[in-house]
Amino acid sequence: MNARRSIYWLLAILLLVVVVESSQAQVNAISSEWESLRPAGEEFTIQMPKNSTVETGTFPYHKMELNTRLYLSTSTAGPVLAVASFSGIKSNLALYSDFERFNSYVDAFKNWFPSKARGKDATARLTLVRSNTFHGHPGREYRLTVGDLNGVLQAYSTKKRFYAVVVLNTKKDDSLQERFLSSFLLQDRIEAPKEVATQGDTPGTPPAATRQPRPNGKEKKPETETDASATQVKSAADSTDANGHPPAKKAPISGGILNGKAIYLPLPEMPPGDASGIVVVQVMVDEQGAVVEARAVSGPPSLQAAAINAARLARFSPTTLMGEPVKVSGMLTFNFAR
Repeated sequence: MNARRSIYWLLAILLLVVVVESSQAQVNAISSEWESLRPAGEEFTIQMPKNSTVETGTFPYHKMELNTRLYLSTSTAGPVLAVASFSGIKSNLALYSDFERFNSYVDAFKNWFPSKARGKDATARLTLVRSNTFHGHPGREYRLTVGDLNGVLQAYSTKKRFYAVVVLNTKKDDSLQERFLSSFLLQDRIEAPKEVATQGDTPGTPPAATRQPRPNGKEKKPETETDASATQVKSAADSTDANGHPPAKKAPISGGILNGKAIYLPLPEMPPGDASGIVVVQVMVDEQGAVVEARAVSGPPSLQAAAINAARLARFSPTTLMGEPVKVSGMLTFNFAR
């Protein structure tokens, strides 16, 4: 009997060794078949498996048409590695704040990507982990779930494009996740250079090569120190009230319950578990109609994160007071029903 047990144990150990060695060989084979990806027209480089595919297309989003590119490595049982590239929402503060632009791209990605990873009926669940800056570009990290896949989404916004770097798997693989995410690189953000006066020019005036002659052929006389002081005094006077104090910034107005005033209010994701109920989120809406602050003030704790994420994506028409745009403070309510 003891001999038979010994044989069983020996066979079990040999089988385990074979499985481990086979798995390690498979990992090594996959690891050796990666390549550096530097797509033309993009601003990034990354290491991806050689079996990755490229798909380009368009995606309708709120009366806009976004241009999409997807660099994807996937299988039915293995990990999903992807870089999604979006464009179509211009970086123009006069039309669309950077905060609102980023939120819109994230919302578009959430609706567009699941079908690419797990078929047309798949849905995504996003949970914000943190905000960061990468090579001067604003970014965020999310926990992402699509069907049976779990992983990480790192999103970045440049002046031209939006990038979503995704690692999903049916099981945890920290080494694969680290290898893929750490290989993603963006070009540094370059700000427009400021004009600097050349030697011989009067400080505060354009360089001689760029100054325009007056209609009578005479160059405009450079502003003297006395003229500059007078201009500064006048500017200061224009920016103060009758008592000589700077004008106070307008305080946010109270908007009460804002659900009915939203032009876009996404449904919150239903977290796992049995919790249900109503979550109330206090929000601050800026002059452009984007939610810039959100915090839960009541409701089941396990549902509050999902409600806050949905509140941050809400959008409103700008509110004006006496012809001037103002911030609005109010509440959004979310009903989680099982």
